Amino acid sequence: MPIPVEDAQQRLCALVSPLPAEKVAAADAVGRCLAADVEARRTQPSADLSAMDGYAIGAGDHAGPWHIVGESAAGHPFDDMLKAGEAVRISTGAIMPRGADAVLLQENATREGDSLSLNGEGDPTPRHIRRAGFDFKVGDLLLRSGTRLGPVQLALALSGGHGHLPVHQLPSIAVLDSGDELSADPERCEPHQIPASNGPAIEALARPFVSDCLRIGPVKDTMDAMLEGLERAASADVIVTSGGASVGDHDLVKPALEKWGATIDFWRVAMKPGKPLMVARRGDQVILGLPGNPVSSFVTAYLFLLPVLRKMGGAEEVLPHPVAMPCKTPLPAGGKRTEFLRGRMVGGTVTLIEEQDSSALRALAEADVLIRRNIDAAPTSSAETVETYRIRNGGIA
Repeated sequence: MPIPVEDAQQRLCALVSPLPAEKVAAADAVGRCLAADVEARRTQPSADLSAMDGYAIGAGDHAGPWHIVGESAAGHPFDDMLKAGEAVRISTGAIMPRGADAVLLQENATREGDSLSLNGEGDPTPRHIRRAGFDFKVGDLLLRSGTRLGPVQLALALSGGHGHLPVHQLPSIAVLDSGDELSADPERCEPHQIPASNGPAIEALARPFVSDCLRIGPVKDTMDAMLEGLERAASADVIVTSGGASVGDHDLVKPALEKWGATIDFWRVAMKPGKPLMVARRGDQVILGLPGNPVSSFVTAYLFLLPVLRKMGGAEEVLPHPVAMPCKTPLPAGGKRTEFLRGRMVGGTVTLIEEQDSSALRALAEADVLIRRNIDAAPTSSAETVETYRIRNGGIA
């Protein structure tokens, strides 16, 4: 009997653990997940800074006029103590001189030689001072273990004084296409063939989360060919097959896996598309048998393969997060399986794409989201809120 989607995801993710940690250069850690908390090794900013271009004003005299005694530029601070009645030219990001307690904006000042006065547009104020440590101080927690590092997280780690970071290793995968109808060359595809598109799509979807991807196939629908393909994939952390996971005469993935020494953990999930999903194990390897229809293959890879890769890579959160959105299209009652319908985002709302066949790649390419319809869900009218998953660019961007 097919198992619920949530149970299948939990069972699958329970089969794997985060891979070991290693320390790498911070710039090489982008796309990886932290294996430990990252704390600040320095204070940011390390001193009071000017937030604007203008003049730093000595404490005790905010009325002026002032005598300009020097300049503080970014990377070139003014070293002397500033006295009442004195000012220094200061640029954005420059260190505030000792003795200064306010900044007069450039546009609020009149300067004649070394004499500075107000022009009536505004007074000196401490509001334009960025205080030392306002962003973070030594010992502050900057990034939690399990955080996936992007460009901003990289910048934060570097600013915190980290040139190297502890991250989890990334898993390797092997993707195996099967089916006599598949053509490896889309430019030389006979009428009885279809281009082998699932394998490249799965690889593209998984690429940000893996260290290496071995493509195998298309593999012929024979037991020997399947076993040979599986043997080629024997060193991968995760094996993904596409096609041959159902119950037809030529669906050989299940018997081939069993003959190869794998143990089937579960087979068939109560979802549409993607019911024939299969999960197996062989030693430390996890094998996912995905359906052959391209939409089913993508949806199951998105909902099952990516969480496994995220967990092995050390991510704190591995499952995709649904986003509630109003749906302009009325939806019928749900059936006996959880459905994932293709939808398009339009101005903060989502509309249902008319074509929902599991082989319709053009409709999938036009989709921004998957609309989740739970088992026996009540019908909806226009503008009711639905759960959606972002799938544009694999949900990464």
